Amino acid sequence: MGVPLVRNFVVGSTVLALLVAGCGAEGEPPVKAGPGVTAGTISLGVLTDMTGPFSATSLIRIKGYELFLGELNERGGICGRKVELKQADHGYDVNRALEAYFDLEPQVLGFIDVTGAPMTEAIEPDLMQTRAIAAPASWSASLLGNPHMVIVGTTYDLDVINGLDHVKRAGAIHEGDTIGHVYVDSDYGRNALEGSTFAAEQWGMRLVAKGVPETADVAAQVAELRAAGAKAVFLSTSPQQTATAVATAERLGWDVPFLVNAVGYDPLILQSPAAAAVVKRVQVVSPIAPFATDQPGPRAVAEAFTRKYPDLEPTGSVDHGYVIGMAFAAILEKACAERDLTRDGVLRAFQDTSKVDTKSLTGQLRFSLVGRPSATQSYIARPDPATPGGLAVIADLFESDLVKLKGTRAK
Repeated sequence: MGVPLVRNFVVGSTVLALLVAGCGAEGEPPVKAGPGVTAGTISLGVLTDMTGPFSATSLIRIKGYELFLGELNERGGICGRKVELKQADHGYDVNRALEAYFDLEPQVLGFIDVTGAPMTEAIEPDLMQTRAIAAPASWSASLLGNPHMVIVGTTYDLDVINGLDHVKRAGAIHEGDTIGHVYVDSDYGRNALEGSTFAAEQWGMRLVAKGVPETADVAAQVAELRAAGAKAVFLSTSPQQTATAVATAERLGWDVPFLVNAVGYDPLILQSPAAAAVVKRVQVVSPIAPFATDQPGPRAVAEAFTRKYPDLEPTGSVDHGYVIGMAFAAILEKACAERDLTRDGVLRAFQDTSKVDTKSLTGQLRFSLVGRPSATQSYIARPDPATPGGLAVIADLFESDLVKLKGTRAK
C-alpha cells in the first residue's frame, strides 16, 4: 500500500517555517530560507532509477548534474552556499518512489530530478502542497500545466514536428503522402502523437498511427505501415522497440526514414544485431545536444566530462543533466537576488525566469510563459558508433515554421 499523499501541516513545520540562514553583506537584508537551505549549503533532491530499467540513463545524467555543480561550487555556489545533491533510488517502483520522496522532501529546497512518469504523477499533488519545484526527466507537454514543473527543453510534440519538417525539406515526404507513427500508449507517446497529427493536418498528409503498450513487440505495426504505403515513420517508442521496428523494416526490404524521439534511442542499440539497420535508417530528434555536438556549450561539457570521468562512456544524458543544472542555477540566482531562498521565493523566481542562455545545449530557455514549452528547437542526429555518445549531429538547433504556427494557435 502506497504512502498517502495528503498531509496535514502545522505552523512551525519545515515546509511552512521561514528561517534566517546567514546574513548578507553590510546593509543587505538577510536571506530568507526554507527546507534544504542552511548558512553553507543548498540541498536539491534526486529521485531516480539507479537499479531498474532506466538506471544506465539515470546514472549518467547524475554525472551531468555533478559536473555542473562542481563547476558552480568552485565559482562560489549560490548566495555564498555550496549546492549539493541528496539522492534516492526508486528502482522504477512507485511505492519505493513515494517512500523516498517523503524522506527527501523535508531535506531539500526542490528536486533537480524526478525520473519516471508514474513517479512524477504520484508526487505531483504533494509538490503543489509543499510549494517545491521539480525537474522531471521528461519533455511531456502535459506537465506544462503544473506551475511547479521545470521542463527543460522542447516538448515531445514539437520535436516530432521539427523532425518531420527536416525530412520534408529533404524531399522524403510531400503533400498527399502517407506518414506513419508508432507510439507507446503513455503520456510520452500520446504527446508525441499530437505533433504528427498537427503536421499531417497542416501539410495535407495522411497519418497512420499505431499505439502499442510500452513492452509490446512492434514488428506487426511496422509491417502494417509498409502495407499502408507510409513514406516515413516516426517512432515514439522504447529503445528496444526502436531496434525491433528498424530491424523489421530491414528484413522487409522497406527503405524509408525512421525518425525517433531522443528517449527512444540508446547508444547500446549500436551493440545489438539491429545496429547496421539503425545506422542506415534512423534519425534521432532531440531537444538536448548530443554529446559530440560541435557548439560552444556541448564542446565545453564534453571536454570537462572527459577530464573528470575518463573511464566512463558518455551519452547525451550528460548534456541533459548539465543543462538542467544550468536552469536550476539560473532560477536560484534570481531567488538569491531577491534574498528569498524559501520555496515560495524559488517558485516566484522560476515563473519569472525569461532567459537562460544554454550555449546551445538546448534552445534558449524561457519559463515565464505559463503553460508554454521552455524551448522550441531541436537537433537532428544520426546513430554513429564512431562518434562519442553514439550520435553525430546532422542538423543543429532549428525550429520549424509549423512549430511557430502551433505556438501561435496555443496562445
